[in-house]
Amino acid sequence: MTSTGEERDGAGRDGPWWWERRRGAVLDVGLGVASAAECAVEGVPFAHDAGLPVVLGVSFGVVVGAVLVLRRRWPITVVLVGIAVTPAAMGFLLAVVGLYTLAACEVPRRITATLASMALAATFAVTYLRTRGDVEADGLLVFVLSAFMAVALTVPPVLLGLYVGARRRLMESLQERADSLERELSLLADRAEERAEWARQEERTRIAREMHDVVAHRVSLMVVHAAALQAVAGKDPEKAVRNAALVGDMGRQALTELREMLGVLRAAEKPVRAVAAPVVVAEEGPSLAELEALVGQSRAAGMSVEMVVQGERGVYPAEVEQTAFRVVQEALTNCHKHAPGARVVVRLAHREAEVAMQVENGPCEGEARGADLPSGGNGLVGMRERVVGLGGVFVSGPTDGGGFKVSAVLPFG
Repeated sequence: MTSTGEERDGAGRDGPWWWERRRGAVLDVGLGVASAAECAVEGVPFAHDAGLPVVLGVSFGVVVGAVLVLRRRWPITVVLVGIAVTPAAMGFLLAVVGLYTLAACEVPRRITATLASMALAATFAVTYLRTRGDVEADGLLVFVLSAFMAVALTVPPVLLGLYVGARRRLMESLQERADSLERELSLLADRAEERAEWARQEERTRIAREMHDVVAHRVSLMVVHAAALQAVAGKDPEKAVRNAALVGDMGRQALTELREMLGVLRAAEKPVRAVAAPVVVAEEGPSLAELEALVGQSRAAGMSVEMVVQGERGVYPAEVEQTAFRVVQEALTNCHKHAPGARVVVRLAHREAEVAMQVENGPCEGEARGADLPSGGNGLVGMRERVVGLGGVFVSGPTDGGGFKVSAVLPFG
């Protein structure tokens, strides 16, 4: 099937047979009826000239003219029929519409040029011979008149068909590009929504991790001090007072850190709503300079903690310092929960392109009893996520001596 390009395969097809639209079928049938009527009228003189019965000439004309109905299906056949009946002086509408359809369809241009040249030559020859035989005129005038008629009946339909075909293909190309752009925009919207959901999930995870780090350590120390306060309340009132003061200090520090975090989240609420995806807010967090104070708090809670620092401290990115602090903090919190009374060693090593930390506790001494602190199982997971997120290495597990060790290496620079 050779398509003229006027109707394309696609959604909304409602025409019969090879027509894509009903209006196309109606148009072609109308043109076929008009062409058949024209050729039937022209078949009368053709029958007289050929010495055939008029009925045969009219019938021949009807059949020839009706071929125009097939112009969308077989445009080459329609043009060839038009060229074939040119000597019979019939098929004017057939020839003109056939050439237009041939030029507008997707037939190779060499075929269009060949058939148009044949139609031009046939029209010129028939016009010249008929004009030369009917009137007595100068040969040059007959030649010019014949050439003009041939060009007038052949070139305009071909040029119009070429223009319509090119315009149609351009519109189809633009439509395809618009459809492709719409698909790409839809895909980008889907990906943007996926990225937004991923960012929201990352932000929820980050907030949960920060809340765990801030609350778990402070509250764990508060519980330890409260247990010690309970144990010495009747025996050593002064120590009980000191422990009560420490509990109050720990509670105030925990509330201060929570307020700072909530303040950052509230400050970020407005810009977060203004964009498509949540923005991970990098708030100011603790640094390695606060490790001594962190270790001192654990010592004040009764834990035996030794801190060993190797190398000279360099200039680290804020996220590296915050992650290193949180790892040590969470490791100490786990020691309070799971190894009360055990000796703990905190090691910090400053290297050329990385900083390493290790928190190792020995076995619990004797029958030391802890404060029965609950554990959610998220501490080690959070530490690993923090370290791996910065491209570092995290290792944790029991030691041969019956204790537990947490190690992390963070690259920087």
